[in-house]
Amino acid sequence: MSDPLDDQQITVSGAALRALRDEFQRFLMEYRFGLAEVETKISILREEFQEMHAYNPIEHVSSRVKSPDSLVDKVRRKGIDADFDSIRSAITDIAGIRVTCSFIDDAYRLSDLLTRQDDITVRDVKDYIAEPKANGYKSLHVIVEVPVYLSTGRVDVPVEVQFRTIAMDFWASLEHKIYYKYDRLVPADLLAELKNAADTAAELDTRMERLHREIRGPRPGVVSL
Repeated sequence: MSDPLDDQQITVSGAALRALRDEFQRFLMEYRFGLAEVETKISILREEFQEMHAYNPIEHVSSRVKSPDSLVDKVRRKGIDADFDSIRSAITDIAGIRVTCSFIDDAYRLSDLLTRQDDITVRDVKDYIAEPKANGYKSLHVIVEVPVYLSTGRVDVPVEVQFRTIAMDFWASLEHKIYYKYDRLVPADLLAELKNAADTAAELDTRMERLHREIRGPRPGVVSL
């Protein structure tokens, strides 16, 4: 015969877990909405360039919201308190969007056009194009905050936006696969090859941009700051 106290404990535990699950889903929902806002802004810029300037500076766009497992792993790895306020304050890349551009100038131009919008607040900028990481990684990382209006009111949601060229994106994808294969313990000779490949990609970006300027001249959509 079951103990009524045990049954009650299981019921309370289940209810608590469901409440936590619902709160976690709502927490991530805010980031999905924030990501959708930024995606819409990028899409509008892309379409306007195509329609008005007959030039598309964006090759492709990808986005994601961290999975619950990935978020929990990062919280543990960084030693962050496991409450939503602490996570919201300490982790700014829960929602992320990657904008792959044709040329380096396009990456900076799109970043400027996005961050000058009235409802966008810039929280942080890491320019790994101007100052690449030691391993050769290059990308422009911008943490923006965008307002999301829910039934309960306004929520300001951080979204990480990465701007990079095709060459930078190809190199970063290869580097990620290599680090995954070797569980981050990459042999020194492969690290050297990766750095050489990054230098080659950077040289290609520079050469292609120079050729593009010679063919087209100054590109449309440039606004003096």
